[in-house]
Amino acid sequence: MTETKRLKIGDGVISGYLSVFLAIVALGAVICAYFPEYLTTADFRALYNPKFLKSVVLGCLTVSFIFALVSFVLSKKTLLSFMSTLVIAATILLATWLPEGTEIESKAVTIGMDWLLLDILISAIIFIPIELFLPKRKEQSKFHPEWRTDLFYFVVSHLLIQVTGVLVQLPSELLFANIGLSAFQDGIKALPFIVQLFLALFVSDLFQFSAHYMFHKIPFLWRFHAVHHSTKHLDWLAGSRTHFVDLITVRAVSFLPIYIFGFSMTVFSTYIIIVSIQAVLAHSNTRINFGVFKYIFVTPQYHHWHHSDDPKAYDKNFCIHFPFIDMIFGTYYPMKEEWPEATGLGKEKFPKGFVKQFIFPFLKNPSNENQLEDPSER
Repeated sequence: MTETKRLKIGDGVISGYLSVFLAIVALGAVICAYFPEYLTTADFRALYNPKFLKSVVLGCLTVSFIFALVSFVLSKKTLLSFMSTLVIAATILLATWLPEGTEIESKAVTIGMDWLLLDILISAIIFIPIELFLPKRKEQSKFHPEWRTDLFYFVVSHLLIQVTGVLVQLPSELLFANIGLSAFQDGIKALPFIVQLFLALFVSDLFQFSAHYMFHKIPFLWRFHAVHHSTKHLDWLAGSRTHFVDLITVRAVSFLPIYIFGFSMTVFSTYIIIVSIQAVLAHSNTRINFGVFKYIFVTPQYHHWHHSDDPKAYDKNFCIHFPFIDMIFGTYYPMKEEWPEATGLGKEKFPKGFVKQFIFPFLKNPSNENQLEDPSER
């Protein structure tokens, strides 16, 4: 498949796609309002109210319509403008028929459509402009050959947020629920906010480092982690490409110290926000590099080297927050000012598409597909 041509600012195409995107987000929010007991997660319902939701939907529709006009004026093409206008009209029509607000019935299992819409909206607002105006690989298109697969991973992981949340917390609850941690946790909660936050980020990154390292060094686990490394086009969606086995295992291990230490809810919420933003930023196609602070905090350059297809960078830069952990354990790659020329699995082979990538690790080793003698050499 040939590389898609990079979109240019000022030709009306970017505004057209943004118009369609915002209209779809608004439509999704209205659909959630029709079936909140099935499409929204109980833990997140307290974070928003009907007035706030109406404002968000109205804002999305207004900005979507403005982008549609801009797209039509700049490109003189009607397809994207027509599509967004059609979705806007459908959203307004459905919104007028919404029933009066009633108490939401709690279901045992729900689909996290509300979390999906909120996260993709916020992520797009933050990272699409960053990649447009401060790209590292200027030739890389937003609609490269792998974007649909990465978007599918993003959608699935967010829709199953309740399931993954339960599976991630389960090991901690089974192992440490009844061993008398209350006194220790009260002492942790008494610490200043900034101390708790640093401790939460440090211990979770240390545990994440350990699990991540094992997924590289143990051949059977590498099968699943190779899914994440198979992408050749790193951008803000690429971090979502993670096999379910890899996702649950690494998150569960990273969550262990968070559960044991029992940080305050404010610290925990801040930690979740930082982890979410950092994970997306690390994979983004941007040259933002934090200056001298790149030796303290993980940057896109640092994590792009982790994804490099150059053998000299294999099994390096495992951390997601603090590079000094890699420095301590001898897994830091001395990147200086250089960036990797390419990312991906190098000579190893891996199928394309979500379904094939889900099944493949259970059946074959991607390293063996290229007759490599020792897959642990990655």
